Formats: sequence, structure tokens, C-alpha cells
Amino acid sequence: MNKIQLQKRLISENIRQDMYSLKGGFPNEAYCLAEVNGKWEVYYSERGNKNGLKIFEDEKEACQYFYDWMIRVLKNMKLI
Repeated sequence: MNKIQLQKRLISENIRQDMYSLKGGFPNEAYCLAEVNGKWEVYYSERGNKNGLKIFEDEKEACQYFYDWMIRVLKNMKLI
């Protein structure tokens, strides 16, 4: 899946949009996906830090990891 497909999937599953950013940056306490210098970063942004940073060469792989990670965390938190 690509970033557009990921966005549609998160919306269709009613994942709160304040829980994530597909534009990267440092939103407080949000899951992030960002393209940086041709690579894809997936991390949890908290207090200006990229926690759990994973770097991918491929958008498809990064998006799938991001989706799986968010779903796993939200299920563990009993939010979905």
C-alpha cells in the first residue's frame, strides 16, 4: 500500500486522525510516517523526539509497517 491508500484505510477504520501524522514532523504523542531524503521513516513523536525510529527504503514496506504497528498498539490499548 502507498501513503494515499494508507490514509484511506486508517479513515475507513475510524482511527482518530489526531493519533497520527503522514507528513512527519513532531506532533506531540503521534505515530508518524515521513519521507526524508528518499527514505521512509516510521516513528512515535513525543516531546520532539523520534521514538522507535524505523527506516525503510520502500514506501510500500513503510506503510504496511506503520499500519500494522498502529493497529497492534491500538488493540493493546483497547482503543479498537
